[in-house]
Amino acid sequence: MLSERRASLVLLIVTVLAAWGWIFSKEAIQGLPPFGFIGLRFLLASVCLLPFCIGSLKRVDRGDLVRASGVGSLLSGALLFWIFAMSVSTSLGEGAFIMSLSMLIVPLVAWGLFKQTPPRIFWVSMPIAVAGLALLSLGGVGWQLSPSQIWFLLAAVFLAIHFNVNSRYAKRIPTLVLTCVQLFTTGVIASLVSLCVETWPDAVPPAIWGWFALSVVVATSLRYLLQTFGQKGANAANAAIIMILEPVWTVVLSVVWYHEAMPAHKIAGCSLILLSLLIYRGSQPLRTFLRKRMS
Repeated sequence: MLSERRASLVLLIVTVLAAWGWIFSKEAIQGLPPFGFIGLRFLLASVCLLPFCIGSLKRVDRGDLVRASGVGSLLSGALLFWIFAMSVSTSLGEGAFIMSLSMLIVPLVAWGLFKQTPPRIFWVSMPIAVAGLALLSLGGVGWQLSPSQIWFLLAAVFLAIHFNVNSRYAKRIPTLVLTCVQLFTTGVIASLVSLCVETWPDAVPPAIWGWFALSVVVATSLRYLLQTFGQKGANAANAAIIMILEPVWTVVLSVVWYHEAMPAHKIAGCSLILLSLLIYRGSQPLRTFLRKRMS
């Protein structure tokens, strides 16, 4: 079992790898069809994880494997929306912050699907997040929601649905098995969609395959393995706070790598979304810290 400090460090590394995943993906789809890229990436990622869970996979009930595949279909929907948004977006950092809203959408989905009333802190953080999204949508001609922002938002909604349903099965299916099955399902669905709607190029430059390899090995397989180990050793509330850093690193990398412009209204919008996430996901550890100090 990892110590709390080491587990937190592992999760911090995970957020950096996740941010680099945005760069790897953006570079890879310059030469690969977006849906085909997702299909190949997640099929190979599932193969990379298979040796770590093949023993457990054989012991899992077939009905549970079918249910895990169903959950994976929700993940595939989120990722197909995400990669399409990536292909038409000019601002990765902005997209990363919109995607981070999925954690604030989770309570709304749980309320609608499972009648779980959102905690009170949710009603404090949600208006701040909406204000942040509104600021991100300010363009030169006033308020407008760009197509890429809509697709990123749809991806966030699907991620929230996936999170709720996935939580139901995570308690009964080994983590690596559940992850492997979902990655495989996502790869199959994305590949089928690609075959139906995309045309593959006659030749793909070697550099593109290099970015593809990095996205498979580093940003998917290694990231999910480290995240699994880190979450097992870290306090859940602390882990949630650390994972908020992913869009922050993505903004930094997008500015450095692509020289993306970050005007004041976008900086303010990202800051409000980050604040809303800190309020929502940081309220419990803050209360725990204060109780320890006062006791």
